[in-house]
Amino acid sequence: MTGKPAYAYVIYLEGTPGAVWDALTDADLTASYWGHSNVSDWRPGSPWRHVRTDGSQIADVVGTVVEAERPTRLVTTWAEPQDAERPDAHTRVTFTVRPHGDIVRLTVTHEDLADEQALAVVSAGWPAVLSNLKSLIETGSPLPQEPWLVPEP
Repeated sequence: MTGKPAYAYVIYLEGTPGAVWDALTDADLTASYWGHSNVSDWRPGSPWRHVRTDGSQIADVVGTVVEAERPTRLVTTWAEPQDAERPDAHTRVTFTVRPHGDIVRLTVTHEDLADEQALAVVSAGWPAVLSNLKSLIETGSPLPQEPWLVPEP
């Protein structure tokens, strides 16, 4: 434990662990529900990039694949591109995918956050992204609006 803030979120989905894994690692699928394509070969030690879908090829997040055990566990580091060479500025995201009866339990843990402000940002972001992922897996379509773009009342 680093003493830095961490965030965990659990969501249950009707689907298979393989479908959840594919939704996390397939660039086209991530583009459909996340507004970014997650691009990598998903081998431990490989780089990954969170690339905008507007055609600019700009990566808003970069990192390294730490672990990849299809379809149950994916661990990556996350950093802003300007901090790619500063390991102390990286956070760590772990996706744990487990069968739960006839459904799937997806746990996302985001660790080593810089401060409480970063915790607030991911606390708003992960539920929106994962709700969109859940809709995609269960219905074949993401939500009709990107949840992170809808203004708070």
